[in-house]
Amino acid sequence: MNTKTSEKFQFSFESAMERLNKVVYRTPLTCNQNLSKKYQCNVFLKREDLQVVRSYKIRGAFNMMSLLPKEQLANGVVCASAGNHAQGFAFSCRKLGVNGVVFMPVITPQQKIYQTKMLGEDRVIIKLTGDTFDDCAIAAKQFTEEHGMTFIPPFDDYRIIEGQGTVAVEILEDQPDIDYLFIPVGGGGLSAGIGSFYKTYAPKTKIIGVEPEGAPSMFEALKAGHPVTLESIERFVDGASVKRVGEIAFSICKDVLDDMRLVAEGKVCSTILKLYNEDAIVVEPAGALSIAVLDDFADEIKGKNIVCIVSGGNNDIERMQEIKERSLQYEGLKHYFLVNFAQRPGALKEFVNNVLGPTDDITRFEYMQKSNKEAGPALVGIELTSKENYSHLLASLNHHRINFTELNKDEILFNYLV
Repeated sequence: MNTKTSEKFQFSFESAMERLNKVVYRTPLTCNQNLSKKYQCNVFLKREDLQVVRSYKIRGAFNMMSLLPKEQLANGVVCASAGNHAQGFAFSCRKLGVNGVVFMPVITPQQKIYQTKMLGEDRVIIKLTGDTFDDCAIAAKQFTEEHGMTFIPPFDDYRIIEGQGTVAVEILEDQPDIDYLFIPVGGGGLSAGIGSFYKTYAPKTKIIGVEPEGAPSMFEALKAGHPVTLESIERFVDGASVKRVGEIAFSICKDVLDDMRLVAEGKVCSTILKLYNEDAIVVEPAGALSIAVLDDFADEIKGKNIVCIVSGGNNDIERMQEIKERSLQYEGLKHYFLVNFAQRPGALKEFVNNVLGPTDDITRFEYMQKSNKEAGPALVGIELTSKENYSHLLASLNHHRINFTELNKDEILFNYLV
């Protein structure tokens, strides 16, 4: 299983499998009955959320580190990560007896920080810096040079990509006949590895990359013909939100990806909730991307065998309220208004009794002027049982001559007030 990809490096996925054999779980490829019924095809989930560190990232980190000379490892290693690579890195440090330093963005969920400490034990030190992966990566590389250590990148290295590609080896061995393979894309390491393997051993399989709408780094790179640095990104899908994809990863992905799609963050949230409620599967936002995109391919995949990579399950329970909120807004069930009530007694009571529908629910109410409550504007959050009820709500607001502003349609006001 050797595929030449560079004059300096040859992928050997078989050798990588041997290196990872004793430290990486062979994760199951399971047919999901609910999704298969919905899309009238066979939907297989590659459950990397069940990996030893609850994501595929252990594969690349351990593969690269185990290939480094002992004297180089002895000087210590450094990584930058939004969480999952950090855990794979920390686990590898402990297994190989290597000291490591982990740089993580300040916004990293506490669950991922705790897991990294637990997996690395006394072998790793964690440094929180920067608001994004890209910010902390700069700090990590500077630290690496200053201390003569070795940087273990999360995606842009042939050895990392080779390790991630072992996911594809397992899929092909477990289910040789796959028509479509959907892969979440962040920096591009996973898609580069899986795509390289499949284009060599099962070229008829269509490889589809999926990114969040708020961080379309690979999408824009493919459109431009080269990696581009996004000015800003939405960080919610933290495991797949980078400002710039890897140079090496892009050089491979441009040849192995058959299509690249974007998914709204709200739809990702709805997918997370459905997987939990219907299948008792806990996935992180990046892990839901490959499933959230299936609606876009509903007609194409009928009667086909498809695989969705569930890339990780490191979801902090403290984020569930935000996930539910984003899902409700995306589904058209949660709306926020700035309401100027009439300056007379009973105005609020009339609003509740006459304006709201019988199943509409006020989930948030807050006067914006603390010293003039009865006459000032109020922030009102309303949850509906059906998105079709929204037109009725707007009609009722206008019929009763309520002075209001729809905050969902004003991004600046929404972010400021809600």
